[in-house]
Amino acid sequence: MGLDDAIRKPHERLSALLAGEMGEVDTLIRARMTSDYAPRIDQVAAHLVGAGGKRLRPLLTIAAARMCGYDGPYHVYLAATVEFIHTATLLHDDVVDESGQRRGRPTANRLWDNKSSVLVGDYLFARSFQLMVAPGNLQVLDILSNAAAVIAEGEVLQLTAARDLSTTEEIYLKVVRGKTAALFAAATEVGGVIAAMPEEQQRALHTYGDALGVSFQIVDDLLDVSGDAAKTGKNIGDDFRERKLTLPIIKTVAKADAEERAFWTRTIEKGDQREGDLEHALGLMAKHGAIDATRDEALAWANRAKEALTHLPEHEIRGMLHDLADYVVARIS
Repeated sequence: MGLDDAIRKPHERLSALLAGEMGEVDTLIRARMTSDYAPRIDQVAAHLVGAGGKRLRPLLTIAAARMCGYDGPYHVYLAATVEFIHTATLLHDDVVDESGQRRGRPTANRLWDNKSSVLVGDYLFARSFQLMVAPGNLQVLDILSNAAAVIAEGEVLQLTAARDLSTTEEIYLKVVRGKTAALFAAATEVGGVIAAMPEEQQRALHTYGDALGVSFQIVDDLLDVSGDAAKTGKNIGDDFRERKLTLPIIKTVAKADAEERAFWTRTIEKGDQREGDLEHALGLMAKHGAIDATRDEALAWANRAKEALTHLPEHEIRGMLHDLADYVVARIS
């Protein structure tokens, strides 16, 4: 490994190694995002493609397939499927959350309207199903269609659990496994399935993706209350201001006395936030050890991801996936 490789981030090294196949994925995505009948689809799709992003989920599908020795064409179709599902959920998320920006750019619902975002999201879901049947593999279809259903369940569960102080860590984990981890897990697992790996190794790939996704979200929660805004691009306390019940808040509420619970009821459930409330909230998290406990959980999930890799073939990609799990938690270690 040269100096350039040594200083690259793990997903950048993966992208460089798999650049040819990821180029094919991009070409397929652009081709299938277009519509002969509805120009609005092309406009919204062009905006989404132009937003960039790491394309981490399709990258995981290509990486898993290559690591498992697959040499056919269909991992490209499955990677594009994963990206379509992800993009469709982002379009719907931005409508539900009434978001105006994503990655520093106006969201589609802000540039056009909610109806366009929902309908183009539906179109991308339909395109994803067209792509996932291409390999003619029922197990692949089962995994990806199930992931789409679980993501929707996670969204609905989050809607009902939002701003409800009775939300437990168990419910939080179900939301995270639905919203974030389900697609990571499906993305890696189908790479092994299309390569006809033994069932144990398919399970290991699922476990890796699931654990990586959970760790990814917990780190996101933690950076909101303990990160460096200059590095993360997020203002400290955005989740608190948006009244989101993230893991550090759930852990703090669970240990709250009557006075502290009244504070959380006012700020989170009722949305009555005043000057100094964020600082008080951060102080309560520190008092009850919620930040350290959340950090420990993120590291434990990353370790679970790395352990799953030990059941998979020796390969340079396996080392990169190991490094990726470390990278996800590096900012909080």
